[in-house]
Amino acid sequence: MPAQGPYCCCERYRARDFNHVRLLYYIRSVFALVCHMCELFGLSASQPLTVRQELEQFRLRGGFAADNPDGWGLAWRENEAFHLAKEPQAAHCSAGFKILCETTRSSLVIAHVRKARFPPINTLNNTHPFQHLCCGKAWVFAHNGLVPDVVEMAQENDGSICRPAGETDSEYAFCHLLGHLSRIFHHSGLADIVTSFQALAQALAGMSEIIASRGKFNFLMSDGEHLMAYGHDRLHYLELSDASAESAMIATEPLAGVDGWIPFEPGELRIYCSGRKVGRILTRPSDRMLDPQSTPA
Repeated sequence: MPAQGPYCCCERYRARDFNHVRLLYYIRSVFALVCHMCELFGLSASQPLTVRQELEQFRLRGGFAADNPDGWGLAWRENEAFHLAKEPQAAHCSAGFKILCETTRSSLVIAHVRKARFPPINTLNNTHPFQHLCCGKAWVFAHNGLVPDVVEMAQENDGSICRPAGETDSEYAFCHLLGHLSRIFHHSGLADIVTSFQALAQALAGMSEIIASRGKFNFLMSDGEHLMAYGHDRLHYLELSDASAESAMIATEPLAGVDGWIPFEPGELRIYCSGRKVGRILTRPSDRMLDPQSTPA
């Protein structure tokens, strides 16, 4: 057996350094999956409401009360159409968001404050919520979590009906979901609205389970009528009813001022229309962790 020379010794240390780099990448990847990323807020109500206090609390979580300084967005329904406002800057110091918190009156709201992860670039196109057309409607979507594998999944999907305007895994996930919903919508037809809605809900739940099994996937989504909320590991809901209105609020973290926030069960999809729950499906995403043997060099 030839004696080990300097080259072999160097290769041994290089291999050790290589494994060390892989381990560091694995630790960073796992940390990214479990750390808090972005926050969501949603409202579905039987009539237009002003949620000034809740939106103001949520605004401050954009870089002041919580570490989400990389952008904010607000989508709300008004006059039967979605309006969308967003900026790639911290919500807590945005004069525009502060005004919207005071003036927005709507029966359907989706809001987001961003902690940039994938990619770590805060531009307008990377700022949630996102909006795309599907099945004759304008849909909006906002996400909390990390699902980088979905980029390749969406690119391989021949049935995709939209192309992301930005670079986020979130918008790729949105387009991937819409592609599957579009196929179900056109296959089921419009003869039976109830059957069509049930098929769409089942398809949304099934695809959400697959995506969630590849990372962390909490989201709010709407077709302008329904508020669809998927809680993978970090989402809460609050349902209220009085003589004036029925309403449901969704938030990543419970907001102060009203008791009764309930955490989503892991993998739970809840669907609301006009403040009333019209669907609930429990999925079981796998707890797949990143394998250090499969991480890129």
